[in-house]
Amino acid sequence: MSEPRSAPTVGQVVLGKRLLDLRERAGLKREEAAKILRVAPATIRRMEMAEVALKIPYVHMLLKAYGVSDEEADGFVQLAEDANQPGWWQRFHDVLPGWFSMYVSLEGAASLIRAYEPHFVPGLLQTEGYARGIMRSGAVGASRAEDIERHVALRMERQSLLTREDAPKFWVIMDETVLRRPVGDGPEVMRAQLDRLLEACELPNVTLQIAEFASGHHPGTYGPFVLFRFAVPELPDMVYSEYLTGAVYLDARPEVASHLEVMDRMAAQAATAQRTKEILRDLRKEL
Repeated sequence: MSEPRSAPTVGQVVLGKRLLDLRERAGLKREEAAKILRVAPATIRRMEMAEVALKIPYVHMLLKAYGVSDEEADGFVQLAEDANQPGWWQRFHDVLPGWFSMYVSLEGAASLIRAYEPHFVPGLLQTEGYARGIMRSGAVGASRAEDIERHVALRMERQSLLTREDAPKFWVIMDETVLRRPVGDGPEVMRAQLDRLLEACELPNVTLQIAEFASGHHPGTYGPFVLFRFAVPELPDMVYSEYLTGAVYLDARPEVASHLEVMDRMAAQAATAQRTKEILRDLRKEL
């Protein structure tokens, strides 16, 4: 039996979709592919849905049955071996929930990340002090000091994404509430956080907008969500929506389109990027 994983890497998702496409092009049903491997049809489904790691001998057998040339097969197998390697974030498996492991993988593979946040500064823009204050409040269920520090370390390591060579475009809309609600022990935490946001505004790939109280109600007030867009054709646009004990990942076109429309409407209503800098500077002076 193939080995289960708590959450697939993006590479496994992509290769699973490619295996599905190759099987369908070859005109084979899952039951027929399963006979080749002498496994249950459910195993083929799990491979194609990235619910299990790809066993390399199985991959070889399937590619041959699907009529893939030796040269193409070698390239596919190399990609499969790479995809089966644990992501860097799996070093934090002791504190990283399985449902969020997939998020970190998607985050690292996205070419565009658009986020709406009504409660907290997004993790990619938090300071250590701000992140620690959130963790200590029990926002992620962590209570032990060592677990809190592990969560903070994970969050800080994720932030290297924004300054790497192929950094994604990161476009965030935050409610004014985020900046008005104090986090941490003392005003110095919020001062440092506002400074961090002003620094982020200067990055060429980061756009930050504030949804001001004065602008009134907007269509995103139901809760936070994140939109991912990817450069690889096998991965459709995806929406991530988090709740207290888990999250949902949506990729159905109607659902993604609805979230995208709401995000565009909020962006049009929120303060411009330039006005947002002024808001941040004014709030910094108040502290």
